[in-house]
Amino acid sequence: MSYQALYRVWRPQKFIDVVGQEHVTTTLQNALLQQKITHAYLFSGPRGTGKTSAAKILAKAINCERAPVSEPCNECAACLGITNGTISDVLEFDAASNSRVEEMRDVLDKVKFAPTAVNYKVYIIDEVHMLSISAFNALLKTLEEPPRHVIFILATTEPHKIPLTIISRCQRFDFRRITAGSIVNRMKLIVDETNVDCDERALQMIARAAEGGMRDALSLLDQAISYSETRVTIEDALTVTGSVSQGFLNKLATAFREKDVASGLESLEELLFHGKDPARFIEDMILFYRDMLLYKTAPKLEESLERVMLDDDFRIMAEETPTGQIYQLIDLLNKTQQEMRWTNHPRIFLEVAIVKLCQIEETQIAQSGSAANVDKLIARIEQLENELGQLKANGLALAPQEAAPAPAPQKPAQRSSRKGFQPPVGKINEVLKQATKNDLNQIKSKWGEMRANLMKSHAALLNEAEPVAASTDALIIKFKHEMICQMAMDRRDFLEAITTALNKFTGKRLLILGVPEEQWLTIRESFLSSGQHSEEGETDDPGQEEEPHIAEAKKLFGEEFVEIID
Repeated sequence: MSYQALYRVWRPQKFIDVVGQEHVTTTLQNALLQQKITHAYLFSGPRGTGKTSAAKILAKAINCERAPVSEPCNECAACLGITNGTISDVLEFDAASNSRVEEMRDVLDKVKFAPTAVNYKVYIIDEVHMLSISAFNALLKTLEEPPRHVIFILATTEPHKIPLTIISRCQRFDFRRITAGSIVNRMKLIVDETNVDCDERALQMIARAAEGGMRDALSLLDQAISYSETRVTIEDALTVTGSVSQGFLNKLATAFREKDVASGLESLEELLFHGKDPARFIEDMILFYRDMLLYKTAPKLEESLERVMLDDDFRIMAEETPTGQIYQLIDLLNKTQQEMRWTNHPRIFLEVAIVKLCQIEETQIAQSGSAANVDKLIARIEQLENELGQLKANGLALAPQEAAPAPAPQKPAQRSSRKGFQPPVGKINEVLKQATKNDLNQIKSKWGEMRANLMKSHAALLNEAEPVAASTDALIIKFKHEMICQMAMDRRDFLEAITTALNKFTGKRLLILGVPEEQWLTIRESFLSSGQHSEEGETDDPGQEEEPHIAEAKKLFGEEFVEIID
């Protein structure tokens, strides 16, 4: 084969060519110049970040005839022989296909022999985490007491699978994912040297699809060059990487914002028709909204954007999309991505997700914001109740001193302290005259469903409230706390919401009257003692008409054996 892949042709031959790993190459270069080379190294990091390339460069620099040097000359016999693989003293061992202890022992048996062509024997063990436990045990003894002429370089993508006894005997260097900008600069150099006409936006798309691996980026670039005719365009890069164009993502985002389900499903159909991978599409959408969130919250961090390019359409879209809605979109897309991993029909989950994304209501965001306000409101109410209790206690303590001549100072103090919520007693008495058990039971049976249909801020006011009397056109609600009762009765939106909800379940528009628990007891006793209530009236009082099942129980077992617990 006369043609070689780009990642093989442009494999780094010097430390300066290793892109994005300056923290590793600088340390190794300083150690070479100071002749402080250790007997074992561990290179760990993601795929395609230069671990094996750096290991071969280090082997050449150690054995270079011009040593000590910070870079191999690549001209002497040792450097050329190591590059071509003709020097047996530098052995590259693949642990993935030679993981058994017998194969490791064959290699270690030759360690004790002196090198024949260069100064140091260098063993580069790639994918070292694939070795068996027995093979690691065989390697451990040699790493602990190696000959002076032997250097081990271990490379792995999964360092957590290597025994700690091995790691502790090595100098560890962690290779990082290469930034998209560094990958683009390297690819620009390559296309300039090879006289390939390439769109810079296509290089950016390839760099982002490579996910920090230079080898992956060069492989995708190789494919794009083969796919294109005269110039590598952004469309070529999108086809090769399987990614979705930003214009298409902007179109879908517009459909979500305008709640256009038909447009969203048509765009998805077009996407799948062109053979795009559903999993790659959902990932592109997540990164799209992730970049939108970063742009809205930290617009100066343009380098952190992974998927989008800042064009006018994206900027307008970001300005018109609320931050809270972006959180919801990312959350729903992430759940869909997890569900798609365990199904044979990802298209169905995608279509359902598109419909849900187009139906996200802004009221949901308002409710999520109001939930926090309700929590603050409840905390404030509790604080005010505590302060009110302290004030009442202090007032009762000071009352006898302030009214010393009076024989009974407690009554004036009680009358003066009653300046809170004043319920409409007249209206309540009129409702009690018309109240029936059937009307009250009808509302109680729908009370839970009614609360579930209210906004969280409205439902919170009914946490410790209950209906106590009802007629055909009015309802009395008892509140445990006077302050909550006053707050509820002063809010027109709250009263209208309850009236609408009850009308939905009962078919009646009822007048809502609120009363604190302490005052309700007094009003009810006063009404019952006046004798104005009817036999069918219902005021949540045990002295009302006996229920049918209780009367039947007394007939069956005898009145003296039936105990009624309210």
